Amino acid sequence: MLRLKLEANYREKTGKGIARKLRASGKIPGILYGPGNDPVPLSVDRHNFLKMMTKAKGERILFTINLQKGEAEDKRLALIKEFQRHPVNDSIRHIDFYEIAMDRELHTEVPIKLVGKARGVEVDKGVLEIKRRALNVACLPDNIPDEIEIDITALGLGEAIHISDVTPPEGVKIIDPPRLTIVTIVGSGGGAAAEEEETVEAEEGEEALEEASSE
Repeated sequence: MLRLKLEANYREKTGKGIARKLRASGKIPGILYGPGNDPVPLSVDRHNFLKMMTKAKGERILFTINLQKGEAEDKRLALIKEFQRHPVNDSIRHIDFYEIAMDRELHTEVPIKLVGKARGVEVDKGVLEIKRRALNVACLPDNIPDEIEIDITALGLGEAIHISDVTPPEGVKIIDPPRLTIVTIVGSGGGAAAEEEETVEAEEGEEALEEASSE
């Protein structure tokens, strides 16, 4: 994980009009929030922020945010939770920062990287079906991986890799239901087996939601 310092200014006023003025002046409005703290509206310099994102090259960034409020300065640790983008030109219009503590476990989503060429595709001429492109994990901030690699080389026709088949990096726990499918190889026509598996996954997903809501 890349660690970078980011200068930010507290926004005393909020609203669409204020946000438009900030963008026109080269700023990006945002908000910093997290457990136990009130949300903090802020803004960052667009040029500096985009320069940092280019430097990261897709790597996850842990920001030390130097928050200026008048003469006072407050340092906060945060990850990017979400971008709001312009529907036409895709420019960043708003940033959600999630405040963290280095000794507090957090839940986040990590992309999956498939490696290798599946035997079921190369030899048996099957079709690779990707069911999930990310995993939900729990870990300390220092242990957040940029991606989790899954080797599909030995995967044959009619076979699948499930959550339970994945060994996460040390210090990382996958919190998705273990029986859910990540990737599978099906015949060129798909078929009833794939449909049946999707039905089973949907039922398991509903059960997981019910269990979570009852806790």
